Amino acid sequence: MEKNLLNRITIDQEICHGKPVIRNLRYPVEMILELLSSGMTTEQILADYEDLERDDILACLQYATKLSQVKSINKIAI
Repeated sequence: MEKNLLNRITIDQEICHGKPVIRNLRYPVEMILELLSSGMTTEQILADYEDLERDDILACLQYATKLSQVKSINKIAI
């Protein structure tokens, strides 16, 4: 299942300047993660963005998980 979810994340230099997006729909992964971290639920996001699917949200979370799986990390400037 993990592989199928990650296939929903696409990167194309012609779409959103090469940022990872959901299914070439111009919804950056970053935006979905920001919505989730602000407290929006999956259901609220899906209601606001009707062309998204539940698996798109899960794919964003899986993508973020993969990015955080590093051996070491420097302090992130906030």
